[in-house]
Amino acid sequence: MKYKTLFFDFDDTLYDTYGNAVIALRETFEAFRLKRYFTDPQVFYDAYWKANIDLWGRYSKSEITRDYLIVERFRRPLSEGEGLEVDEALCLKMSDCFLEYCSSKPGVLEGAHELMDYLRQRGYSMHICSNGFHEIQYKKLAACGLSKYFETIILSEDAGVNKPSPLFFDYALQKSGAQRETTLMIGDNMQNDIQGALASGFDAMLFNRWNIDPAEGPLPPTYVVSNLKDIMKIL
Repeated sequence: MKYKTLFFDFDDTLYDTYGNAVIALRETFEAFRLKRYFTDPQVFYDAYWKANIDLWGRYSKSEITRDYLIVERFRRPLSEGEGLEVDEALCLKMSDCFLEYCSSKPGVLEGAHELMDYLRQRGYSMHICSNGFHEIQYKKLAACGLSKYFETIILSEDAGVNKPSPLFFDYALQKSGAQRETTLMIGDNMQNDIQGALASGFDAMLFNRWNIDPAEGPLPPTYVVSNLKDIMKIL
């Protein structure tokens, strides 16, 4: 086998972060009785996703802090409500509730467990490489039953830098004991997972969940797959 070690992104690569978050966001909206302030709940949901995409992009570039992200991603959608006084305490309370709902959800992407069983039988050493928050990622891994497949959970908060920084991937090698030339990074994010890994000297497989143009980055992915089961044809 060319590869001995597999680095996996977790959110939206194996774990259905988006699908689980859609449910958790609705549960949070109902728990805080926000219908009193939003005649159309979709206004809140749309504003949340717009803010979330922007803030996570900035966080991966180390332009903002984790604490800013946690507050701001709820401050923006809440500010769309009528007659609602928005402050940091409310945003933090909503964030805690939302993350608790999120981290309890078991949903994974189609084929995730089948893929993990296959790769484990093939003898690969597998590790999570994620920018997700420490206390949440371990809960999500336990909730979806995937933690048993991974030897180490490598998080940006422990590394001190986010993907796509080369320092993150250096830290991942140190923690996993892997060799750069026999390691493959697998993820759904073109910038954080694919460009970050390629620029750091790794091969990279784009799980093209979002139907993006693989040529949009300066470096082409080593492999591109459209579903998780296709990975078994390559590995």
